[in-house]
Order: sequence, then structure tokens, then C-alpha cells
Amino acid sequence: MFGLETDIFLLLSFCILAACAFEFINGFHDTANAVATVIYTNSLKPTQAVVWSGLVNFIGVVTGGVGVGMSIVNLLPVELLIDQNVYHSIAMVLALLFSAIIWNFGTWYFGIPASSSHTLIGAILGVGLGYALLPDNKMGIAAVNWDKAKEIFSALLLSPMVGFAMAVFLMFALRRLLSKPIRKQVFEEPNKDEAPPFWIRAILISTCTLVSFFHGRNDGQKGIGLVMLILIGVLPTYFAINKTVDFNTLKPELATISSQIALIDTTHASTAEKEKIAKVNKSIKFLNSVADSGKVEKTNALDIRKALLTISSNTKKLVEDDEIVLSDNSKTILKNLATKEEKGIRRFTDHAPMWVILMISLSLGLGTMIGWKRIVVTVGEKIGKSHLTYAQGASAELVAATTIGLASWFKLPVSTTHALSSGIAGTMVASKGIKNLQAGTIKNILLAWVLTLPVAIILSASLFVFFRWLL
Repeated sequence: MFGLETDIFLLLSFCILAACAFEFINGFHDTANAVATVIYTNSLKPTQAVVWSGLVNFIGVVTGGVGVGMSIVNLLPVELLIDQNVYHSIAMVLALLFSAIIWNFGTWYFGIPASSSHTLIGAILGVGLGYALLPDNKMGIAAVNWDKAKEIFSALLLSPMVGFAMAVFLMFALRRLLSKPIRKQVFEEPNKDEAPPFWIRAILISTCTLVSFFHGRNDGQKGIGLVMLILIGVLPTYFAINKTVDFNTLKPELATISSQIALIDTTHASTAEKEKIAKVNKSIKFLNSVADSGKVEKTNALDIRKALLTISSNTKKLVEDDEIVLSDNSKTILKNLATKEEKGIRRFTDHAPMWVILMISLSLGLGTMIGWKRIVVTVGEKIGKSHLTYAQGASAELVAATTIGLASWFKLPVSTTHALSSGIAGTMVASKGIKNLQAGTIKNILLAWVLTLPVAIILSASLFVFFRWLL
């Protein structure tokens, strides 16, 4: 493959297989949340539910783009991704893969709905911090893209709170708006041996479908981002930039960015602000020279990627800087052309080959169909003290689908586990108060939520330093 040495090819193959294994585990770990409500309300048989959810997850990944995946990749700076020593890149990949798989599998084994998103993000941050511990590192803690990390942390923190609040509100709204006969029907516990009426069943299957679809669009993209981390790290000359896009189309956008940057009044600008402007202009000059030469070679792919991301990151900082005097129109133009994932100049860096998307889709879909029962039992029986009613199941899944869908729209990774678990907890509280929650399960979920990031970070950092020493 691409003339690789045998040992590098074997390591690359192992890393890609491990990434598929992570996404496979993600399927039966996270997607079990989507089928819990339809199974426990007898809307679908378990086999029907997991096969249907697996298929819809597959569709969600294939149609979801790569924006969320690129937000994962961009947690690490380009300097770490283009290390010329391929074994250093493999050490990075192995560390984050092993730490993510170990924690994900462990929490699944004990039936704890922990977050695959937290696990993967913690593993990537751990690699960055492990890199900062190396004696020859000159970047320090800048080895982590802290601006992107802060953005992702905010989404991960807010999503369960929003899910809980929305579920409580929706349950109260249903009690007020539904007529008494319908209210009685949807708020009663389902008969253990009977399927619900057709219209209730249709609603519950629809909400399950929405959660599965948006899970694919969000969590599936994380797997795509993981594989692209591997490919960019090990084969940067082939995957650093998107070779399918005509590079000449970049020139008009660079000209517009340059003209808008030139409108910034640097009279009272700080040294740091002037340095950002200088970096943008230098990178634009380099990219224009490449476009003029008509030669986008394998050898300069890394430099092209670095220049594009330099423009993007520094432009974003300038646009968000309150001290920079720039019109709202200019800021909008710069955001659209330089900072948005998959848009403008970022379409050259934010990409994934179709074979990667299909591979992750298949891994996630197959994983959904296997090993679902442990998490389903926790979600369906152990969060609340009472059995899920039709209203609770539909409300929790509608809230989860909305939360995940909005996060995908804004290119942010969120936890399907936390979105749905918090939604179910909200419906239980709305039904019979806080005492309707099972304290032991809630404690375990919260403990996993608190521990996942630090454990994944420490494990990944330790493994990274070990693999760097070994390789």
C-alpha cells in the first residue's frame, strides 16, 4: 500500500482495525440507548429494534459529512499530526485507541452508560498532554488545541443538563395538553405482554429512528475523525489535504480573506495581534505561489495543510478578539471563508474518503446489533424505580434526538448516552419526583461521567509516553 515498508503497513492496518473495533464497541455501548425505550414499551422485539437501529445508524453516518469528526481531529495542533517520524505518529494513534477501547469496554461490561465521546476526547487530550511531557517537546501544553477543547467541553457539559430540563418540560406539557383518555393511556405503565396501540407504537419507533439517525451523524463522525487522525498521522502526504478538490478554486477565496484582513486597523493592535495577521498573510502568499505553479505535490501536502489551518486558526482568533476593529460584514465573510469546518478553505483539510465513511458506518451498524442488552437493562429498568411509560419513552428519545441533532448542526460532539440517560431521568422526576430515581444507578452514571475524562487522559498520556519509548 502506497509503497509502505512492511512493518509500517502492518502497524497501520492494526490501527485502522482498532479504530473499527472502537466504533463497533461504540455501537453496542451507545446505540443501546436508542433501542431501550422501544424494547421496554414492547413497541419492537429486541432483534427488530437493534437491526433497525443499526441500519438507521449506517444511513446517518453515510449522510452526515465530516464536520464533527474534524472537530475531533482539530483538538491536536497540526505540528503534532505532521511529525516526520511515522513511528511517533503510530505511538500517538495506539495510545488514544487503546485507552479509549479499554475504558469503553470496561464500562459496557459493568452495564454503566458511560460516554464514548468523553472517552475518545479524553484519549486525544491525553496524547497532547503526553506529548507535552516529552523532554524534546518545544510546544508545552500548547500541544493541545485548548480553544477547541473548551468548545467541546461546553457542549459535553451542557447537553445532559439541557436534556434533563427539556424532558421535565415536555412531560409537564403532555400532561396539560393531552385529553384525559389519551393522557391515561400514554402515562400508564405498558402491559408486559402486549404491544402498545398502533399510533403509540408509531411514535415510539419514530423517536427511536431519530435517535439512531442522529447518533450515526454525530458519533459515527467521531469514528471517521479517529481514522483520519490515523491516516494523517501515518500517511500525511496522501491524506493531509483533499486532492479531489480543484486547488485553483482556492485563489479567489484567499484574495477575499486577504482584502478583509487588510481592513483591520493595526495602529493600536498588540504585538500578538500583529503576529496573527502576519502569519495569515505569509500563509496566503505561500498558498498563492503553490496555486500559481499548478503543482500540488505529495511533498508539499503537509505544508499546504499547515498553511490552511494557520489561516483558519489565526483568522478565528482575530474575528473573536474584541480589541480588533472590524465591521460585522467583514467578520461574517472571514468566518464563512476561513473558519467554518468543511466550508471555504477548510474543505481542503476537512475531508474523508468514501471508503473510510463506509467502513465506520458498517462498524457502527454491526456493533449496534450485538451486545446491546447490558446497557438496555440499565436504561430501561435501573434509572427510575418505575417501568418506562409510553410518554416517558417518547419524551426521552425526542429530547435526545433534538440535542444530538442540534450538536451535529453546530459540528460539536456530544454524548448520546448522557443525552438519553438525562432525558429518562428527567421524565422519572417529572412523573413522581426526585425519589423516583434509583440512587445507585444515578451515582454510577455520575461517577462514570466525572471519571471518564481524567481516566482517559491519564491512561492515554501514559500509553503515549510508553509507546514513544518503545517505538
